[in-house]
Amino acid sequence: MKSICVYCGSSDDVHPDYLEAAFVMGLTLARRGLMLIYGGGKTGLMGRVADGALAGGGEAIGVIVTSMNTPSLAHPGLTRLDVTDTIHQRKARMYELSDGYIALPGGFGTLDELFETLTWAQIGEHNKPVGLLNVRDYYKPLLTFLDCAEKEKFIFPEHRQNLLCASNPDELLDAFQQHVYPAEAVKRWMRQE
Repeated sequence: MKSICVYCGSSDDVHPDYLEAAFVMGLTLARRGLMLIYGGGKTGLMGRVADGALAGGGEAIGVIVTSMNTPSLAHPGLTRLDVTDTIHQRKARMYELSDGYIALPGGFGTLDELFETLTWAQIGEHNKPVGLLNVRDYYKPLLTFLDCAEKEKFIFPEHRQNLLCASNPDELLDAFQQHVYPAEAVKRWMRQE
């Protein structure tokens, strides 16, 4: 692995623990020699994860849509900032640049990116690790829901287990190193008559 895409919230009005965890995630990526790929913003967790990566001597590549590429939103100190016309192009570019995906706490955008990435893995579009950094048990209700979806047979167990989770960046990245893609589950999902 050379690069990790981080999905996360852009709100500044959140508990300081979330902002600190994002900064530590960036530092950890830099310490491990992993390039940060993220949404290009300077606010909220987005800004803090980039600040952490840069403070740790790492590289931070932002991918932002034209409409958000403004002085009040775009991070000015990145290694590189790629600008796309649409949000679909933005997500495709982030996907293309990344060897794994981590969701920190966030809202609709973070959840959209997380679930799209999980869906792509489920149908065999990629075999890269996907994980949650579960700061302050933020994702506990989501994990409970996913367990219910598995119990009710809407998600195969192999796909549910494919979503890694830890509350510490090093633990999560260690799990990424051990990740084994459930290739047989993809075959099971994509049954052909």
